[in-house]
Amino acid sequence: MQEVIGVKFTSASKVYFFGPRTISFSEGDGVIVETSRGMEFGIVSSANKEVKDSEIVQPLKNVIRRATDKDIKQNEDNQSKKKWAWGICHDKITQHKLDMKLIDAEYTFDKSKAIFTFTSEGRVDFRDLVRDLASALKTRIEMRQVYERDDIKMRGALSTCGRVCCCHNHLQDFEKVSIKMAKNQNLSLNPQKISGVCGKLMCCLKYENDYYVETNKLMPKLGSTIKTPLGYGRVDNNNVLKRKVKVRVELEDGAIAYKEFGIEELETCEQKINPDTAAQPNNQPKHNQPNRTPRENTFGGNKPKQIINSEVKTADAKTTEVKTAEAKSADKIITTEKAVEKSDNNA
Repeated sequence: MQEVIGVKFTSASKVYFFGPRTISFSEGDGVIVETSRGMEFGIVSSANKEVKDSEIVQPLKNVIRRATDKDIKQNEDNQSKKKWAWGICHDKITQHKLDMKLIDAEYTFDKSKAIFTFTSEGRVDFRDLVRDLASALKTRIEMRQVYERDDIKMRGALSTCGRVCCCHNHLQDFEKVSIKMAKNQNLSLNPQKISGVCGKLMCCLKYENDYYVETNKLMPKLGSTIKTPLGYGRVDNNNVLKRKVKVRVELEDGAIAYKEFGIEELETCEQKINPDTAAQPNNQPKHNQPNRTPRENTFGGNKPKQIINSEVKTADAKTTEVKTAEAKSADKIITTEKAVEKSDNNA
C-alpha cells in the first residue's frame, strides 16, 4: 500500500496518481507536477489516500509543489493564450489546405511547448504547418492525431438520451463494446439507434450487458414447452427486466389464456409443442385423441411400416402382370393380321 493523491489536468481527463510526499492535500487544490509532456498544472480530484501497488503505474512520481498564487495566475494566462494559438493554427491549416480537423490547442505550464490535437481520416504531411506555427508562436510545436471518440471525449457533446456523453462526463477509459451486446439486450440493430455522436457503438451498451447475459441463461427459449402452475404451456415472450415469462396456456375449459409467470415458478420441459396448438393441462392429449404414430397420418390406420411396404410391392407386381398380359395380347393380334394379309396375297 502506498499513499497517493489523484490529479486531473482537464475536467474530462483520466485521474493520475502522484506521491504527495509529506504534504496534505484537499480536493480542488492546485498542484505542479512533472509528466511526460513537461511541467503541468493539475487539480487534485482525490485527497491523500492509500491504494494497492497493483493500481499504481510505476514509477510513481511525486508532486513538485502545491500551486501558489503566481502558479494559478500563470495557468490562467496559459488558458487565455490557448484560444489565440488555436485561431492561428486553424488559419494555417486553411492556408495549407490540409485535410485535418483541429480539436484543441494548449500550452504546457512553463510555455516550453504548444500542443495541437487534430483528427483526420488518414496520414497528414504537416511539416510546413509546424514550421509556420513555430515561427508565429516562438515555441516548440507538437501535433497529436486522435480518433473520433477522443474528439468527443475532449470537447463533449449531447447524446441521443439528452445527457452529456458518458466519455466526457465520467468515463476515464474506453471499454470494448461489440454488436453482440446490442443483441443480448434485444435492441434494434439500426446503426443510427445504437451509435453515439462519434459514430461508434454507444459506451452505455456495456452498462447492463452483464445482467442481460446472466438473466438470459435462466430464461426459457421462445416456443419451448414449460410447466406452469396452470399446466403445460408454450413460451410466447420473455421480459428480461422483470424476470417474467409470458406463456400461452390452454385451460381446462378449452379456453386459451396468456399468463405471466416469474422464472422461479416455471419448470422447463424437454418436449416440443406444436406452435399451432397449445399444450394440454395435466399433460392430457387434446380432445382425448388416441396416441398415433407419425406414419398414421400418411398411410392411415395403425398398420406397421413393413406391412404397408409389402402391400405397395404387391400392388406394383399386379400392375406389372396386367401390363405384360396386355402386351402379349397385342402381339397376338398383330401376328393374326399379318397371317390374313399373307393369305390374301396368295389368293
